[in-house]
Amino acid sequence: MQDIERYGKKFEEIRKNVGKVIVGYEDVIDDFLICLMTGGHLLLEGVPGIAKTTLIKAFTKAVGLGYERIQFTQDLLPADISGHYYYNQKTGEFELRKGPIFAQILMADEINRASPKTQSALIEAMQEKQVTIEGNTFSLPDPFLVVATRNPIETEGVYPLPEAQLDRFMIKSDMSYLSKNEELDMLKMKNDSSSSNIDKIDGGFGSEIIGLYHQIHVSDPILKYIRDITIETRDIEELLLGASPRAAEQLLYSSKARALLNGRDYVIPDDVKSIAHKVLNHRLILSIDAELEDVNKLDVIHDILQERVEAPKGKFND
Repeated sequence: MQDIERYGKKFEEIRKNVGKVIVGYEDVIDDFLICLMTGGHLLLEGVPGIAKTTLIKAFTKAVGLGYERIQFTQDLLPADISGHYYYNQKTGEFELRKGPIFAQILMADEINRASPKTQSALIEAMQEKQVTIEGNTFSLPDPFLVVATRNPIETEGVYPLPEAQLDRFMIKSDMSYLSKNEELDMLKMKNDSSSSNIDKIDGGFGSEIIGLYHQIHVSDPILKYIRDITIETRDIEELLLGASPRAAEQLLYSSKARALLNGRDYVIPDDVKSIAHKVLNHRLILSIDAELEDVNKLDVIHDILQERVEAPKGKFND
């Protein structure tokens, strides 16, 4: 693949631009890039005040893509997301008023506060990049990326996400608290208002990287490795539900994008290992016995990668 070095410089430019308003979370910025490249969707989970919304807005501005935000609430209706027809008295005809879903990057803020009926309005859009409004189907912009936020500590006034919707998120990123030094850096940055201007990447780079992962080479041993990891999740006693074929597909795509971010045009086992927990974690369901024994899904994934499935060895760029 040509221009690996040029793309690497652009990726670094995006990271630095987002870093003007956000301290830390470099791995989450890479998750954004992976989802943008591959057409996947991102679920951000973190406590209030962790800068989830700020990070999304900063990334969107850095890559120069259109952005819409929906604040999910209990009284939100599907039509509030997709849009609806209304009667125009001047023309005497029914016309379409498009909803905020017609955006390149859609932020679904606190997605679990809306009812399952409302959340289901996103399912068709996330999978097929289209919406159906009163029997008429409309294509969504290209690219179309859903970035949803979720507060993990809320227990009242929230709903669980349907499994069919969770499986449509390529990556789930956990945003934890900053370290002591990072939090001090954040306060220094907030105290200096002159460093908060984000520059848009020139040349339409946000659109240019879409589909770039297709040019990354994946050898047969890596394909078998991804297959074995996915199948292993279905044969573990602690799991009631393992990873779907879509999970295997998205683990493949995200591994290819990770390789590109690491400056390679081919995938190695470490690319798969580095992204597997983010692709698989939200798709797995623990058994009741495992929950009673305080088994953690991340521990199960770690056990699969370290003990149950052996990583291939050799050359992977042939």
